[in-house]
Amino acid sequence: MITDALIFLVNTAFGLFTVALLLRFYLQWARAPYRNPLSDFLHALTDFMVRPARRVIPGLWGLDLATLALAWVVQLVELFFVLYLRGYQMRPQAGLAFAAMALLAGIMLVKISLYIVMVAVIVQAVLTWINPYSPVMPLLNSLTRPFLRWFQRRVPPVGNVDLSPLFAVIVIQLLLMLPVAYLEASVARLL
Repeated sequence: MITDALIFLVNTAFGLFTVALLLRFYLQWARAPYRNPLSDFLHALTDFMVRPARRVIPGLWGLDLATLALAWVVQLVELFFVLYLRGYQMRPQAGLAFAAMALLAGIMLVKISLYIVMVAVIVQAVLTWINPYSPVMPLLNSLTRPFLRWFQRRVPPVGNVDLSPLFAVIVIQLLLMLPVAYLEASVARLL
C-alpha cells in the first residue's frame, strides 16, 4: 500500500516536471509569444536545469535540444525509481534493461507530447466558441497551428465551422492507441 502511494508520488512529480520541460520545448519550437504567464512560469520552474544543460548540449536548427534531453532524462529517472520501488532487479541483464528503459522513456515522451497537443487543441476549440479573444488564444494558436494546418488544408469548413480540431484529436487518439501503445507494451515486456 505504501509502495503504491510512493509510486503515485514519483509518477506525479516526475510526470509534471516532464510536462513542464516538454511545454517549454514546444513553445519555443512553435515560436509562441515569449512574454506570457505560462512561459514565465515554465522558465522559472525549469531554468535551474536547462541553463547548465545548454552549455553541454547545443541547439540544432533553432531547437532547444537541451530541454528535450532533460525531459528524456527525467522520464528515465522516473522509470528507474518506479522499477526500484516495485522491487525489480537489473543485475543479470543490466545493459538490456537500461536500453529498454531508455527506449521506454522516449516512447513515454512521445505519448506525453501527443497528450499535450490533444489538450491544447481541445482547449483552443472550446475557447473559440466561448471566448475567442481570450489572452491565452495567441499562445494556443501558435502551439496548435503546426498540427492543425495539415487538416485545415485538406478539410474544408462545414457551415463556417472548422473541423480540423476534430480530425486532429481523432488522429492523435489513433496514434496513442495503435503504434504508441504497441511499442510501449513491447518494450515493457523486455524489462
